[in-house]
Amino acid sequence: QVQLVESGGGSVQAGGSLRLSCVASEYHYRQNCMGWFRQAAEKEREGVASIPRYGVTTYADSVKGRFSISKDNAKNTLYLQMNGLKPEDTAMYYCAAGSVCATGPRRWDTWGQGTRVTVSS
Repeated sequence: QVQLVESGGGSVQAGGSLRLSCVASEYHYRQNCMGWFRQAAEKEREGVASIPRYGVTTYADSVKGRFSISKDNAKNTLYLQMNGLKPEDTAMYYCAAGSVCATGPRRWDTWGQGTRVTVSS
């Protein structure tokens, strides 16, 4: 049973924009926290942004001012708007849901299959 399904990845030039989407099951959409992580080749998975059910969104320092996380409750969908993309943003991007907005990936309960983002210079 697929619970989180990402889409929207692709290849863009530096400075371009992409919007990632993550359609969630009702249960996972209502969990306390949803977020986006990314994993570049030969690097550890890192948090990009998170949005609690109640509270303030958080962003990694590397994406502040360029990325924006949001939710559409009518569609059970999580978004990540990415503007001003840089080559260092190239990675596989994963949607996640969990009971807490943990900084690291280990405390998140459920993961999507990922969507690839490639930014060329």
